[in-house]
Amino acid sequence: MDQQEPSANLKPSANAKPSANLKPSANAKPSVVLEQFLQQHPDIEIFEVLLHDLNGIQRGKWLPREQISKLFNGGYKMPQSTCSMDSWGRDLEELVAATGDSDGVCQPHISTLALVPWADRPTAQIIVSMGSFTGDEPYLGDCRAVLANILERFDKLGLTPVVASEMEFHLFELDPDQFGVPQHSQRALDGSPALGGQTYGLDAMRETAPLMDAINSAAKIQNLPVDTLITEFGPSQFEINLYHQDCALRACDQGSMLKRAIRQVARSHDRVASFMAKPFADQVGNGMHIHFSLVDADGNNVFNNGTDTGSALLNQAVAGCLATMADSMAIFAPNINSFRRMVPGCYAPLAPNWGYENRTTAVRIPGGDHRAIRIEHRVAGADANIYLTVAAMLAGVLHGIENKLSAPAPVVGDAGEVEPVLPHFWNDAIKAFEQSDFIRQALGSEMQRNYAQSKRMEKQEFDSRVTLMEYDAYL
Repeated sequence: MDQQEPSANLKPSANAKPSANLKPSANAKPSVVLEQFLQQHPDIEIFEVLLHDLNGIQRGKWLPREQISKLFNGGYKMPQSTCSMDSWGRDLEELVAATGDSDGVCQPHISTLALVPWADRPTAQIIVSMGSFTGDEPYLGDCRAVLANILERFDKLGLTPVVASEMEFHLFELDPDQFGVPQHSQRALDGSPALGGQTYGLDAMRETAPLMDAINSAAKIQNLPVDTLITEFGPSQFEINLYHQDCALRACDQGSMLKRAIRQVARSHDRVASFMAKPFADQVGNGMHIHFSLVDADGNNVFNNGTDTGSALLNQAVAGCLATMADSMAIFAPNINSFRRMVPGCYAPLAPNWGYENRTTAVRIPGGDHRAIRIEHRVAGADANIYLTVAAMLAGVLHGIENKLSAPAPVVGDAGEVEPVLPHFWNDAIKAFEQSDFIRQALGSEMQRNYAQSKRMEKQEFDSRVTLMEYDAYL
């Protein structure tokens, strides 16, 4: 669905309401902000320290209040291999063998310090990045560090990405059925799943009002600038949008924190919130659409030239996204279930194409005020790592701008009924990713190697299992 229009000027803070709990000045030292936070919240007992792995899963530790200063003094370490764990939390064996499972110093990001309203005990949380053993350098197997490097390249061009995300998710009953299949929270009178999700349905929203109000309250407490929350196309499906940010790292931090908040609040209301790409074969899946524009040092949107078609720089950015899309599919579709979504009729792009006001294309240019012209990248599933998704997308933009690429003609009409051109199977996507010069140069050889090895290890588990369908067909 539609994202809000990014401002033509670089002033997203007008939309993002500051937390009542933490109002650090722009130049305040992290240690000072921490001390202010501790004074404002003397009841806090536990700090959850969150580190993201390649799947975007938050790993970490709980620190008691009296030890949180250790994190800000460079004394908090974790194995660097934590960044490369698979979906089940297993180490990447090749990496552990090669490095001896060495530690790295974790660096806290003070802007992510927030209360945890769903915790049983007074708790706060903070996101960290992995560093080297001494903490002097970032660890380039960390997804957040990879995105930071991409943003440095934009900074050298005098450009800043303004980024917003919108994510779809399902709300299921707490208990699955007898076969382990999730059960819809929206049902027809006969108990079967509802035929649709009542897209934009206010009555459907009202039925889940206590849960949705709790999600909004948690987002406010954690300083997460939620824009809109709506019912989506599928039964039990919803979409939540965040306001745009002039820092892509901040936008990704907020996206990750919001997914966590939705999951935790839903569970406290006896529901399971799932960002799985394709929970049901015969129903639509969950996507994660990224909206972005680029602004110059004066805050001007460089995609805007006063026309509906946009600037030459917009065309180059689109061309770069299309040219690098196939190489990045292993990020946009990170697991075996992700590719269940890549079928006709499910609003998931099958080919690298683009269009104006066209939701059937992989890249869409929404209409509206010329000053807010932007790109909507529609390929990734809600199961994708938001940091790597934005990194790959923005790296594609750089590829288009630096090489002055030209986009093909925009698609008019339905672009969904096409033969798949993008990697259509998981193995093909991993192969394209691990052999890509673009990925190696943009995301780094460390990330390319670790990600490909982790995904191959994960894929091996699925390849070696015998499914119920096989028993049904062949036993």
